[in-house]
Amino acid sequence: MQQVVSNPAAPAAFNVWRGTLAGASASLIGIGLARFAYTPLLPAIIGAHWFPASTAAYLGAANLGGYLAGALLAGPMVRVAKPATVLRVMMLLATIAFVACAVPVSFLWFFVWRFVSGVSGGALMVLAAPTILAHVPAARRGFASGGIFTGIGLGIAASGTIVPILLRQGLTSTWLGLAAVSLLLTFVAWNGWPDHDAPVPAHAPSRFEHSPAYPRAGLRALYAEYGLNAVGLVPHMIFLVDFVARGLGRGVDAGAQFWVLYGLGAIVGPLVAGHLADRAGFRAALRVAYLVQAAAVALPALGFGPLGLMVSAVLVGAFTPGIVPLALGRVNELLAHHPSAVKGAWTRATTSFAVMQAVAAYGLSFVFSQSGGNYLVLFVIGAGALVLALVVDLFAALRAK
Repeated sequence: MQQVVSNPAAPAAFNVWRGTLAGASASLIGIGLARFAYTPLLPAIIGAHWFPASTAAYLGAANLGGYLAGALLAGPMVRVAKPATVLRVMMLLATIAFVACAVPVSFLWFFVWRFVSGVSGGALMVLAAPTILAHVPAARRGFASGGIFTGIGLGIAASGTIVPILLRQGLTSTWLGLAAVSLLLTFVAWNGWPDHDAPVPAHAPSRFEHSPAYPRAGLRALYAEYGLNAVGLVPHMIFLVDFVARGLGRGVDAGAQFWVLYGLGAIVGPLVAGHLADRAGFRAALRVAYLVQAAAVALPALGFGPLGLMVSAVLVGAFTPGIVPLALGRVNELLAHHPSAVKGAWTRATTSFAVMQAVAAYGLSFVFSQSGGNYLVLFVIGAGALVLALVVDLFAALRAK
């Protein structure tokens, strides 16, 4: 006889481990592979004459633009369909985008599908973790959110290891191989989503925002901090390999080795950050994260040699995905009495991160060219942004008191 579940929203009806695995699969597809796997693919795309170097770089920007669009569209999508349905569709869409990129029909074709992959990544980032964490006991949310965002780190690590292996079979085979991995992960996650999680009503956040107890100032400070954190990560995300290879004159192979260290840090970062948050709370964990990141980003500019650069690569790599569960956990802390407003707030935080990341990428590229290729100033700017994030948090706390 089939068992009837009388209260589908009860915690016992949801398997936290399967949900965490589903969330990790989503972040691995949407961010880990769709964004970071493109980094080692770009030289191969240019070398195979699929697109000239002058236009191929815009394909990376297409994914970032799509990511912002996906973050903004996530809310409207869950108003017309269940979050679980939207998540499954987005994972399938990312898989289709990988297949489409296996054939360089034209620049416009490729640009559109890179944009689509970004849309899926943005929507998965906004929806996956809140959908899962709504069913996770508060005491385990740090661990669960860390597990979910480990997928990003796995994708970064894969970009420096698995993708070069696939490239030996050719570009088309590489894209199809990524599609196969994406499809497998989609099936792994398929039944891990809580189907009974109803969409958030469109009026719920605004109703809470008019409440005197709604933490408007705290959320605004967090949005600013999260955006500044994005700025702090950009120097390593874009310039680390080039700094080692050309700035220090050690060559491309040495640069790739530091990228692998960055990826190894990214694998363990979310779990360590989640564990810290479970012990100290998300606000305290965020403050520690800002301080450690600021020191780590500044290390290349302080001249501590190869060992300092290795420590910097690992730590910044750890917090590239590790800051995400901390920020999401802080949103949940601030909105503990307004759970229906969490997804809307997380959308705004993700949008802030995406916008500031894109602005920093273009802004630091401009600074780099205008400074005559001065890498050190980029790391100083990144560290300064992280110190400013800490100052904003401390000032917001003092003001609240």
